[in-house]
Amino acid sequence: MSDSPKQEVIVFTDGACSGNPGPGGWGALLQWNGQEKELSGGAPDTTNNRMEMRAVIEALKALKRPCIVKIHSDSALIINTFKQNWINSWIKRGWKKANKKPVENQDLWQEMLTAMQPHDVHWIKVKGHSGNPRNERVDTLAVEASERFQ
Repeated sequence: MSDSPKQEVIVFTDGACSGNPGPGGWGALLQWNGQEKELSGGAPDTTNNRMEMRAVIEALKALKRPCIVKIHSDSALIINTFKQNWINSWIKRGWKKANKKPVENQDLWQEMLTAMQPHDVHWIKVKGHSGNPRNERVDTLAVEASERFQ
């Protein structure tokens, strides 16, 4: 086992859905040490939130060792879930929201928590469709992936 410091990885993620629910896609861009990797995928019948979440999960799963991960997302739901600690409140209430209704997409939240475990994850809110080239790129990846299911 190496004692070398954790590598920092910059991640941009996005999801897209035509119809919501409908055909959807997700895209992720990982940047580290001057290198980039693009990931994308989709599903024939899904929602925008599921695709936003899938992008984060797949980006984290692509990392081969524990890293410092700075995840940039335009999904207020994902950012708020972690920055405002909604996730721990949901877990304490047995995956129920404050209004006592079940948390949607619990399967993906649990998968995301598992994928996050080896990493030091930082959440950064990005304004969607505001000219940020990396955010625009993952939006394009997500839309292109969704079009494969239309």
